[in-house]
Amino acid sequence: MRPSASTAPGSTPPTPPTPPVLPTPAPTTAIGWKVLTAMAIVLVLWASAFIAIRAIGDDISPGPLALGRQLVGATVLVAIAIWRRPPLPRPRALALIAVYGVLWFAGYTFVLNLAERHLDAGTVAMLVNIAPLLVALAAGVLLKEGFPRPLMVGIGIAFAGVVIIATGGIGAHSEPIGIALGILAAVLYAAGVLVQKVALREADALSATWIGCVIGAAVLLPFLPQTVVELSDAPVPAVLAVVYLGVFPTAIAFLLWAYVLKRSPAGATASATLAVPAIVVVLSWLLLGELPTVFGMIGGALCLAGVAWSRRAPRRS
Repeated sequence: MRPSASTAPGSTPPTPPTPPVLPTPAPTTAIGWKVLTAMAIVLVLWASAFIAIRAIGDDISPGPLALGRQLVGATVLVAIAIWRRPPLPRPRALALIAVYGVLWFAGYTFVLNLAERHLDAGTVAMLVNIAPLLVALAAGVLLKEGFPRPLMVGIGIAFAGVVIIATGGIGAHSEPIGIALGILAAVLYAAGVLVQKVALREADALSATWIGCVIGAAVLLPFLPQTVVELSDAPVPAVLAVVYLGVFPTAIAFLLWAYVLKRSPAGATASATLAVPAIVVVLSWLLLGELPTVFGMIGGALCLAGVAWSRRAPRRS
């Protein structure tokens, strides 16, 4: 039998083909845990804001409280921005950040303070958490995020919990104006999240947060004379509460929120805030002496279960 050309004497055997090198997938576990941890901190800090606002409502009126909170938050965020030196956003993103600052940092904060003058913290938290439903539905249409089944089921479970808390939880006292203000705060919150999500496609999270907070503070500057008078006459715990609201629920929480929102769909991220009423119920019990009812505890458990379900990844065939 004749030897083939590839095995003929004196010839070099052909080099076997090198198998293609597949790219190594980037590790996502650490990133996922970072996002989840940041989201958990945001939920606790935002829940504490409802308690602090309610606690000092008799000492500082809504406008000065909103301005003082934003001035403290803007100071902290600007200091962080000077240290980190994030890139400035482009004009289109800057315009969106300005709208987001007006809607959320100024409008939502002021209306929320007004609502808590007429409703208890738990009821306001429940009304505000209509917003994730609005965000999820609008994001599915406007941001093309779709309507994954786990998200919609989770929102349904959590919203059922909110309804149970509203009907049988701690929010027994209510006034029509307070309910209307709570719903308006939810609309401003939802609109702010949607605009922010679009802005974060082109802007750094830190830049979007510090610029939005500065714009929100600038919008609230008409309350400055009243703020100076009220803070001068307010007791020390009330002034410290304003500082706390500016540093933690505003500067830190909104910065972490932007970090999470930049890495997660708007609908799923906003749905996580449905756990806030449950946290508010617990904090109200511990700090304000408001004992939750059985219905409140059942509704809070459903809120947490709905949030957990909404974070499930949809099945793939």
